[in-house]
Amino acid sequence: MTSVPTPIPSSRTQFVLEGIKHRILTGQLTPGQALVETDLAAQFGVSKTPVREALKTLAGTGLVVMNQYKGVTVRMVDADMAREVYDVRLLLEPEALRRAVRRGASLDAARDALTRADGAADTAERSLANREFHRALYTPCGNPLLGRMLDEVRDQAALVSAVAWASDPSWEREASEHREILRLALDGDADGAAGALHAHIASFVRRAFPQGEEEDGRE
Repeated sequence: MTSVPTPIPSSRTQFVLEGIKHRILTGQLTPGQALVETDLAAQFGVSKTPVREALKTLAGTGLVVMNQYKGVTVRMVDADMAREVYDVRLLLEPEALRRAVRRGASLDAARDALTRADGAADTAERSLANREFHRALYTPCGNPLLGRMLDEVRDQAALVSAVAWASDPSWEREASEHREILRLALDGDADGAAGALHAHIASFVRRAFPQGEEEDGRE
């Protein structure tokens, strides 16, 4: 009689998924670093199956790369990749915020995330709070599809940020920009908030990857 494999509880896969993602987005696992199933399984105290499923999901979100010959590695970040991700954000995120403000949506979650970022004890906590701040701005836009599209690039944007912050921390400048964006939004200035958010996103990738601008012949 053939035995039927016991399904792996989704909670175990989710636990591993969130653990690996956290390590990547906080810089504990760096771009190009190999992700070995047996090592990760031992670290998380699980079998290789939930690790394998978690890595497949992370590959789908663009955080890791699966190669037949090189195995699984954390995705590399370069100027081209950063501009692709941030171009999507520039096209969608300011418009989502504009709509959220115009419909009078609550931005309490954004205010709370900004407070957590200001009081963060370490880089990891601040990074996660900043991600939640941006998500809290676009989620109440009134268009669930628009929100999901931004969610799809959220992790890749965070990976770009983690790499940039590791070489040139710019927390204070970004925190100041965040406060101004939120102030305009809370004042009901939809266009002003959207414009400030656009400038914030654009300036970050220019500062982080200036060589990309030079290669394209742009200032």
